[in-house]
Amino acid sequence: MSSSAINITLPDGSVKTFDGPVTGAAVAAGIGPGLAKAAIAVEIAGEVFDLERPIASDSEVRIITRKSDEALELIRHDAAHVMAQAVQELYPGTQVTIGPAIEHGFYYDFARDTPFTTDDLEGIEARMREIIDRDQDFVREEWDRDDAVRHFEGEGEAYKAEIIRDLPADEPISVYRQGDWLDLCRGPHLPSTGHVGSGFKLLKVAGAYWRGDSRNEMLQRIYGTAWRDEKELKAHLHRLEEAERRDHRRLGRELGLFHFQEEAAGSVFWHPKGWMLYRTLETYIRRRLADAGYQEVKTPQLIDRALWEDSGHWEKFREHMFTAESEDGRVLALKPMNCPGHVQIFRQGITSYRDLPFRMAEFGSCHRNEPSGALHGLMRVRAFTQDDAHIFCTEDQITSETAAFCDLLMSVYGDCGFTDVTVKFADRPPVRAGEDEVWDRAEAALLEAVETAGLAYTLNPGEGAFYGPKLEFVLRDAIGRDWQCGTLQVDFVLPERLDASYVSEAGEKRRPVMLHRAILGSFERFIGILIEHYAGRLPMWLAPVQVVVATITSDAEGWAGEVVRALRDAGMRARSDIRNEKINFKVREHSVAKVPVMLVVGRREADAGTVAWRTLAGGKQEVLALEDAVARLVDEGSSPAL
Repeated sequence: MSSSAINITLPDGSVKTFDGPVTGAAVAAGIGPGLAKAAIAVEIAGEVFDLERPIASDSEVRIITRKSDEALELIRHDAAHVMAQAVQELYPGTQVTIGPAIEHGFYYDFARDTPFTTDDLEGIEARMREIIDRDQDFVREEWDRDDAVRHFEGEGEAYKAEIIRDLPADEPISVYRQGDWLDLCRGPHLPSTGHVGSGFKLLKVAGAYWRGDSRNEMLQRIYGTAWRDEKELKAHLHRLEEAERRDHRRLGRELGLFHFQEEAAGSVFWHPKGWMLYRTLETYIRRRLADAGYQEVKTPQLIDRALWEDSGHWEKFREHMFTAESEDGRVLALKPMNCPGHVQIFRQGITSYRDLPFRMAEFGSCHRNEPSGALHGLMRVRAFTQDDAHIFCTEDQITSETAAFCDLLMSVYGDCGFTDVTVKFADRPPVRAGEDEVWDRAEAALLEAVETAGLAYTLNPGEGAFYGPKLEFVLRDAIGRDWQCGTLQVDFVLPERLDASYVSEAGEKRRPVMLHRAILGSFERFIGILIEHYAGRLPMWLAPVQVVVATITSDAEGWAGEVVRALRDAGMRARSDIRNEKINFKVREHSVAKVPVMLVVGRREADAGTVAWRTLAGGKQEVLALEDAVARLVDEGSSPAL
């Protein structure tokens, strides 16, 4: 065997030996002609490369095909390059800046005096299809840094030249060609433009500041989406249509739940019905926490910066904190989270090991200075309330407390209508606090807890908090979107920084472990998710108005009042509609308002002591005795916490 032979280890453990340096394409061909045809890239020791990148030493190799998870990012990355080429062919003089793949698609930012409009997208898309049909190879080249700067400046590409100057001195300058067109790019890429396929569409245009800084020039951004094939594209476009139909901001206005206005950007104006929804959810989760042994507390909104410095938040979170100065010159911060305040409560008095675990909950009103461009209805706000809690426990209690929390969380999600929940385990990040031995213990305890709870999980390497590993709970909604809501984090650091302790069984001073945990995350965001999940047709126990009693004729008004009183006495959220309108008009109006049940009454129902039952879901109208209707509504509309 030649001393320069290269051993390639495949995912199944088999080894293929080549006489010298070899490309991913050659490895695929050595496995079989079918794989050689299907190959689009290669993974070498966990990193994705072009098929033509030489492999010069013994390596673990996996061939990536269009079916692989990595394929979508490659397709989207290349679609961005194809779009940039199409724009410059159609609009000479336009500068290209940055164009990454993003979730579900891609975008590219362009510098151009004349803004793009949505009318331009059809022509750009058509030119993209031409470029894809040309099936031009993606060819990687490494350039000298100064030569690259001179080239792009000579082409009038000032932004590209600036990017190159800002790159680290030891980073190679790589350029990818597709035909006569080229772009600065690290890669990797598909073999050719033809591999992008036809499963793409341009969606919208928007403004974007150069490098995200409002002090810089405004650029023109074009967004697109790209998928493996037209079937996947069609499914995604359907999801987008559904998402627009379910948009909580529109439904919030139409259903009279809440509104936003510029004078309080990032804060919610809750209307009576919206606040009823909020309070119903809050009452539910408060009852669940009480049943699980949590004690509710309340901590101050404004806290001196000294505590935030001691906790480490001032250094790491200062830019997101709102501050105020008191008349004595002290700098106070509106709390962005509750944990330092909870440690202060724990520290009052000497706590014995017998008092642990101590489960401390707060519906904490928090504020974070989010960028104005990132605000998005209820999903991203500056003022929000967390269903926050911290469990102070011993190391031996981490497993049992985590397992109990997971059971509670899954039960709450089930009550709210979410049955497709995935769990991610995020372990130690590269930059972290604490010794490796402590991390070993924390990660082992958290893994044991997840397995004890019987939950399947995937690894999210390196994404733990700086003070400890965490679990992330991701909900999938009715149209297949994922929402990361609940979290549980194991923290050995904050109790140390803020000097929290308890007395052990041996009479020694010990640091408690602090479990940071949330189920909903924030009430605002979770309500937005609920509205979109149900398209506004909330389950009866959450509906702000559960039942409307509507009259057919004016001589049934007295009976309608009696029915409403009986319903309210039974704890139902009921209203009457005795307006002088036709009953079909009332039915349509309350259906649009998504009221789950209507009880229709006329002279006949008043005389018989009955009601005519109609549901938002439709179906046959039923006539029920009042007591039967009340019992049924209480059964269907009571909070799961009861």
